[in-house]
Amino acid sequence: MTRSQQPAEHPGRTPAQAVTGMVEHVLALAAGWTAWDGTPVHADDRVYTPHKAIRRVADHLVDHLAELEARSAGEPPLPDHWHASAVTTPADLAPFTPEDLDEARSRLTRLARIWAVRLDALTDEQLDHSPGDGWSFRRLALHVAESVYYADAVGDLS
Repeated sequence: MTRSQQPAEHPGRTPAQAVTGMVEHVLALAAGWTAWDGTPVHADDRVYTPHKAIRRVADHLVDHLAELEARSAGEPPLPDHWHASAVTTPADLAPFTPEDLDEARSRLTRLARIWAVRLDALTDEQLDHSPGDGWSFRRLALHVAESVYYADAVGDLS
């Protein structure tokens, strides 16, 4: 998604709830991914697997959290150098085991919690009129919440 595109609204939900809700949705789908047969899923012009979906969600959370923190401190954010979903690594093709699901739960739940704590500490003014260049922090959180796309691409495999 480019910066000019608008993230979807989440009526009645705070930015923190949008992010934590996204992670809950991803993990609910991931619970069935231990049944994945190893066949990559084609979505739009990309290929997705359970590991790739988890990697993309985590990378998106980390990347934009780093942006939020840098801008809050008055620093320019570091440019990202992710290969994003354009690349499918050999690790992305590995079986998705119950242990991988446990790791994903720990990783994504903690990242969502960091986001929620940070966002809930901001006023509406800070959310809507954020420092530095880029989207407001509210819009940034709503953009991050769109990471459901990666998990939805793999789908419910239970």
